[in-house]
Amino acid sequence: MNLRTCQAVAIVAVLLAAGCTDPTVAPKSAVTGANIWADPNAYAQYMAKLYAGLVVTSQIGPNDPGDKNGDIKLIDEGTSEFLRLNWYLQELPTDEAVIGWNDPGVPDLNRWQWNSTNTISQAMYYRVFFETVLVNEFLRQTTTSLLDSRGVSAALKGQIKEYRAEARFLRALAYWVGLDFFGSIPLVTEADPIGGPPPKQVARDSMYRYVVSELQAIADSLPTPNGTITYGRATPATANMLLAELYLNAEVYSGTPHYADALTAASDVITSGLYTLEGNYRHNFTSDNNTSTEVIFAAIQDGSHTQTWGGMTFLVHAGCGGSMQASWFGMDYCWGGYRVKQQAHRRFGAGDSRASFIYDSMAAVDSTRAQRARDSLTIGADTAGDPGHPTSKNHWTTIDHSVRDSVIDIGSFNYGVAGPKFTNKTSTGGPGSQTTMIDTDFPIFRLGEAYLIYAEAAVRTGTNVAQGVTYFNYLRERAYGNATHDITAGQMTLDTILAERGRELLFEARRRTDLIRYGLFTGGAYLWAWKGNQPGGTATDPHYNLYAIPLNELSANPNLKQNPGFTP
Repeated sequence: MNLRTCQAVAIVAVLLAAGCTDPTVAPKSAVTGANIWADPNAYAQYMAKLYAGLVVTSQIGPNDPGDKNGDIKLIDEGTSEFLRLNWYLQELPTDEAVIGWNDPGVPDLNRWQWNSTNTISQAMYYRVFFETVLVNEFLRQTTTSLLDSRGVSAALKGQIKEYRAEARFLRALAYWVGLDFFGSIPLVTEADPIGGPPPKQVARDSMYRYVVSELQAIADSLPTPNGTITYGRATPATANMLLAELYLNAEVYSGTPHYADALTAASDVITSGLYTLEGNYRHNFTSDNNTSTEVIFAAIQDGSHTQTWGGMTFLVHAGCGGSMQASWFGMDYCWGGYRVKQQAHRRFGAGDSRASFIYDSMAAVDSTRAQRARDSLTIGADTAGDPGHPTSKNHWTTIDHSVRDSVIDIGSFNYGVAGPKFTNKTSTGGPGSQTTMIDTDFPIFRLGEAYLIYAEAAVRTGTNVAQGVTYFNYLRERAYGNATHDITAGQMTLDTILAERGRELLFEARRRTDLIRYGLFTGGAYLWAWKGNQPGGTATDPHYNLYAIPLNELSANPNLKQNPGFTP
């Protein structure tokens, strides 16, 4: 199955999710199961829909009048896209991003005021279960007995066996997102009866163990990497990357650390020989990043065939604003959306090419604005500094720098610096297929992160540290063009690795999870702009380490309990 081709084909079934998702209800369809599955092409088309669930928002394209046919209800269709919701929840409450829009749910994330009715977190919960409902139905419809009854050929049965493993991977990916954001959520599989009783929550550690067991069970059944044929599809290396992510955060999810397993899973990816670091870091984020040798698994977006106002269309358009020109990024207009917070901006050292995309339009700040900024923030508000350098003191003694990049006004694109990391131009500067919808794919897993997972797991376990330093320095040498910024084993501390993750993975939807793993997301050990709704940051309550279970779900399912700290 060539996923780029298949995603251009609309699946026969029209699949919809209600605003209040019941994962025990089968997908709604305009046609019957008998005539869907009688077509041998339906299996590949359904799989394309499952993969497209990470990108698209409805069956009919991105411009559904009135959002009547969007996958997810009660939210603007363009905002309801999986990657866009995930990005909001991972980035906006952290030290990396701020977005000045007043779209429902967004201000709450900027200002740490989310609750059980937050539009973004509710929609993410629904996205998780929309994907799992579709996967469960596919697995129900592809049992050996049903395939035999339909007279499916032996060759197609072999392909469907692979598809089933891929579907289970996508369900595991969705459940990982669910357990990371919400903790204890329902676990529903194809074995649960359709129309049965409302599902029960399972403990977070139980969901963690389930997802790990699923990945271990399917890894060897996933398709072997084969160029464009498997690009954008789950492979054994993709499963190992997701395992590495789960093991890295196992202590948060289950109460028991599994760093040795994280090291092993990352090592399996690295030593597979299938991936190499791109010489040009930016190639991972361009419209031809499908040719990157570093990307392990990507959510595919094509400007002509997988159109959406979420995903990369959002990330490319919203990263541009102010005095920037849309043509620089191969698109027709800028949305003036997200910017880089000062803590993330100052993490980059001189000569680090990974910061080359950052656009600072405030270099010549006038004295009036500087004085207003000094009056708006407390002296030494940034003294917590970078967690990679916990003793740093970013006082207002360097006024011009501090004012130029400080987010002292959330609503103005002119405060903070722009961070258009993603572009609709190719790695050689050529155009995408069009200028409104974007061709760039979102790199969910790439080799650069595998190196960082290995390095962190090595430090935390005290094993293979020298090899971890080698991998870490590969990223430094790419960033600086030489070995002048390499570190030694004695310098590779957890703080150093967290800071490097902030540089290497900026805006790649990992930061909230990283800060929670380090014990820095809540509390007062590390402050950043607008943490706790204060310009200079303030300590926050630990219950914010999770998002709230949606109020609609609590009302519909008496088996659900709200996360501690949130009122229903």
